[in-house]
Amino acid sequence: MIEGMACVFCAIAAGEIPATVVHETDDVVAFRDLKPVAPVHVLVIPRQHYRDVRDLAADPATMVAVLQAVDVVAASEGLDEGFRVVFNTGGQGGQEVDHVHAHVIGGRQMQWPPG
Repeated sequence: MIEGMACVFCAIAAGEIPATVVHETDDVVAFRDLKPVAPVHVLVIPRQHYRDVRDLAADPATMVAVLQAVDVVAASEGLDEGFRVVFNTGGQGGQEVDHVHAHVIGGRQMQWPPG
């Protein structure tokens, strides 16, 4: 994050920007994506700012908290038949917001490769 520039996901985590929150703890917030690609599309973010998944890897405890939240979200959304978890990293990886976030995507048959 560039000093002095606001991060939209930090603002959501702080409750400054409204979002449809489906799960939260002291460490993470999970909310519905504004541009869903499937019937279930939830973003899971750490409250603390990490630029991307490589940055998050330096904090194993928070990484575990994010993955535990992914599990809670998948269960609460009824994704018992399966789901996809995606961490886009960097511009070429499709990351649009420079705050690490896991996409929990499901509710329909997922294809590989995506498309």
